[in-house]
Amino acid sequence: MRISLIERIFHVEQRGSTIRRELLAGQTSFMAMCYVIFVVPGMLADAGMPKDAAVAATIWVTILATLLMGFWARFPVAVAPGLGISAFFAYYICGPAGYDWRTGLGAVFISGVIFLLLTLTKVRQMIIDAVPMDLKYAIVVGIGAFIAFIGMKNCGIVAGDAATFVTLGNLAAPQTLLAVCGIFLTGALLALRVPGSMVISIVIISALGIALGISQPPQDNFFSPIPPLPMDVIGQLDIKDALAHGLFSIIFTLTMVDLFDNMGVLIGLSQKAGFIHKDGHIENLDKALVTDSIATMTSAVMGATTATSYLECATGVIEGGRTGLTAVTIAVLFFLTLFFTPLVALVPSYATAPVLIIVGAMMMQEVAKIRFQEFTVALPAFLTIISMPLTFNIATGFGFGFVSWVGLRALTGRFREMHGIMLIIALCFAVNFALRLQ
Repeated sequence: MRISLIERIFHVEQRGSTIRRELLAGQTSFMAMCYVIFVVPGMLADAGMPKDAAVAATIWVTILATLLMGFWARFPVAVAPGLGISAFFAYYICGPAGYDWRTGLGAVFISGVIFLLLTLTKVRQMIIDAVPMDLKYAIVVGIGAFIAFIGMKNCGIVAGDAATFVTLGNLAAPQTLLAVCGIFLTGALLALRVPGSMVISIVIISALGIALGISQPPQDNFFSPIPPLPMDVIGQLDIKDALAHGLFSIIFTLTMVDLFDNMGVLIGLSQKAGFIHKDGHIENLDKALVTDSIATMTSAVMGATTATSYLECATGVIEGGRTGLTAVTIAVLFFLTLFFTPLVALVPSYATAPVLIIVGAMMMQEVAKIRFQEFTVALPAFLTIISMPLTFNIATGFGFGFVSWVGLRALTGRFREMHGIMLIIALCFAVNFALRLQ
C-alpha cells in the first residue's frame, strides 16, 4: 500500500526509475550540497545577521522549498539560498552599498514577487521556450564546466594566482591528494556500473580523511533534541525601506541573476534527466519556476537570501533521480541536520569535489549536439560555455551568450530569424552589464 501511494504521488515507474534509486539519488545530492549549511550562514553573518539564526534560516528555507519542489513540481532538485546571491547580498548590498540586512531582505522579497508575476503570466516559460536549442545545449555544457571548476577549486586542484589568475594547486596537500583519489575511485565505480558509486566514494573519502587526521569528528554537543528556529531574523525584512531607497539596480540584479541562474540549472538538469522534449519544452517547468518564486519570498521572510535550484543536484540526476521523491529525500536529510548539524561537517568539500568533477565531465557530452560548424552558433555557444567558469557566474554566461547570439544575427542580416523575446533578453542583459559599469 505504501509503495502504491508513492507511485501515485511521484510516478516513479512511469519515469523509468525505482524507489531505491530515487532515495539513493537524494542522498547523493544531499551529500554534494550539504556544505550550504556552513557557507551561506557564514556570508549572512558577514552581512551582520546573527550566525545561529542564519544557520537555522538557511536549513528551514531549504527544507520547505525542496518539499514544495518534490511534492508539487516533482522535480529531482533541491532549492536553497544561492551562493552567488548570498555573496552579492553580503559583500555588496550590505557592504559597499551600505544597506542594513533587513533592507536587503526587503529587496529579496520584492524580487521574489517579480519572479512570481513573470511566472504566472507565462513570461518566464516563454523566455525558456524562445531559447534556441544550441544555446540550451551550451548552457548544459557551461554548467558542467562550472560544476567541475567548483569541484577543482574546493579540493585545491586549482588555486588563485596573481599573475595567471588560476594555476595548479598544491597537489601535495593531503586534502587534494584524497580528492584526486576520489576522482579515480568514483570514475572506476561508475565504469564498473556499481550502484550508488558516488555515495560510496563520498563515504570512503570522508572516512579516510577522519582516519588520517585530516578531518576531525565532532567532540561533543553534536545532538540537539529540539530543532532550532531562526527567531532573531524571521519576519525582520524591511520592504518599506527597500522601496523608499529605490533599490532599482539592486532589485534588477537580484531578479536577473536568479531568473537566469535558476533557468540555467533547471535547463541543464532537465536535459540530463531527459525532461526536455524534442520541441524544447520542459515538462512541469512552470511549477518548478513557481516553486522558485515562492521559495524566494519565503526565504526573505525566514531571514535568508534568494532561493534557487542547486547545481549540485546534478549528482543525484546522474545517479538516476527522476522524480520528486529525490527532492523529498533531500529535504528529509536537511531536516535531520537540524538535530545533527556538527555531523554534517564530517562530509568535507574534498570528499564531494570528485563527484562534482565527474558530473561536469558527464554534462560535457552535450557539446556534441551544438552546431559548431555554423559560426553564428559557435561563437555564442563558446562564450556561454567559457564565461560561466571563468567569471564564476552562470548568469554572466547567459548574458554573453544571448547578447552575442542577437548581435551576430543582426550583423549578418539574419535579424528576422530571431524570436522577439531573444531580443528583449539580450537588451536586459545589456542593461545589466551597463549598470555594472557605474
